[in-house]
Amino acid sequence: MTDHDDRTPIRLLIVDDHPVVRDGLRGLFAGDPDFEVVAEASDGSDAISRTEAFRPDVVLMDLHMPTMDGVAATREIVDRELGARVLVVTTYDAESDVLPAIEAGATGYVLKDTPREELRDAVRAAAAGETVLSPPVARQLVGQVRQPGRGTLSDRELEILKLVAGGATNKSVAKELFISEATVKTHLLHAFEKLGVHHRAAAVAAAYERGLLTPGD
Repeated sequence: MTDHDDRTPIRLLIVDDHPVVRDGLRGLFAGDPDFEVVAEASDGSDAISRTEAFRPDVVLMDLHMPTMDGVAATREIVDRELGARVLVVTTYDAESDVLPAIEAGATGYVLKDTPREELRDAVRAAAAGETVLSPPVARQLVGQVRQPGRGTLSDRELEILKLVAGGATNKSVAKELFISEATVKTHLLHAFEKLGVHHRAAAVAAAYERGLLTPGD
């Protein structure tokens, strides 16, 4: 997955089961030369097929939709390496919504009441591969890492966490390190236990907080 070229408009796919919401988001980006809405989708399954067909730079993904929800769609888009960043845009900021979406591979998570210009900035950041979190969402993640560490990470566990922190999927980590996806999952589970967390995003946050990872990594 490569970062967006600043010289061309950011190609967007809008995914939401409510037509009025899709219209509102389309209108928000209309007339701005930095963006181009290339397609819309009304559920997760449709989002996957249209991501494959239209190759957007950023998918604006709702969470709660019929047929297939946003978390499942996000995981599929990321695992299939379709070249798009997924930015969750939703009304839900509960831990039960936030953590699965981030764990599935979403680049960012913002709320639908985010001011218009801040939402545009969030899309620009997502296109550049930067993590974008609304303040309530960031608080949820911080809450997950306020636990004492339970052990020292092995070199391999730390190596995998560095790749995960850079946005790598289990599949791409396995390819990079010439190991199986099952082995990657096992190392991550061991890292979760040592860090006292239960999710990929929380593990990365905990590793940064404790100085095991630095922005330079």
